[in-house]
Amino acid sequence: MPRPKTGKPLDGIVLLDKPLGLSSNAALQRVKRLFNARKAGHTGSLDPLATGVLPICFGEATKVSSLLLDSDKRYTAIATLGETRRTGDKEGDVLETREIPTLSQESIEAVLAQFRGDIEQIPPMHSALKHEGTPLYKLARKGVSVARKTRQVHIYELNLLAYTTDTLTLDVKCSKGTYIRTLVEDIGEALGCGAHLSYLRRTEVFPFAGHTIYTMQTLEALAEKSALADTLLSTDTAIAHWPMLNLSEHDTQRLCHGLRVTRDNLPDAAGIRLYDPAGKFIGIGQRHASGQLAAKRLMRTN
Repeated sequence: MPRPKTGKPLDGIVLLDKPLGLSSNAALQRVKRLFNARKAGHTGSLDPLATGVLPICFGEATKVSSLLLDSDKRYTAIATLGETRRTGDKEGDVLETREIPTLSQESIEAVLAQFRGDIEQIPPMHSALKHEGTPLYKLARKGVSVARKTRQVHIYELNLLAYTTDTLTLDVKCSKGTYIRTLVEDIGEALGCGAHLSYLRRTEVFPFAGHTIYTMQTLEALAEKSALADTLLSTDTAIAHWPMLNLSEHDTQRLCHGLRVTRDNLPDAAGIRLYDPAGKFIGIGQRHASGQLAAKRLMRTN
């Protein structure tokens, strides 16, 4: 006998400012309880050490959550120089201490220039990537290290915000799959002194730049006033940069029944936002090989 569903049906996205020391899943569960939501998921984990933007998707919005994993992101990071650590961040044991060269704006910028554009990274052992079904961080905790394939990522922007004799404060806009810990370690090696990540804050997840981010304390206060609804972004906000189509009632019904629709000049895009005659977002379409419009992922309608 299936378990009865708990919580209420709720669709939308809230942008959480994840607090320090809380895992992404723990943050998700707290927010889910605040909203009394039946279904929720987050998009793109942040380590407990990190703070910042963590989109939480509710209900039908979970159908687009996987698309957000591919989003570009922006971070503020602090690299502590002269010391490498086992985990690549301040939580790990010290592996090596090295002398830090005298730094200047020019010498730092010359190194940072090497890390803009397409770069190769070796994922860290302390990551959620899996080796033969086992997360790498679990192997790392046992002292096991395995070979990892390099992966190409793209650094759109790498800006030096400030520096001291032993730290760099960096602004990084990067593609999906970028490990900021690894970037910091590689910059440290290029400077000749090694480095580890001592601070990380995710400041933007695209395409949500400009939208309000809510702290846990703010959400808790709003929950007490039953005022959480105003924090929700609509599901289609996550794909607002995609092309859109307004459909007739006839075409809406055909797509909802799994049939294709003939439309002229369909954009050849990864996805197309679909709206019914009332302007309601009904899902994602795509151009079929036949040239017709087909439904790719439809939203539940009440």
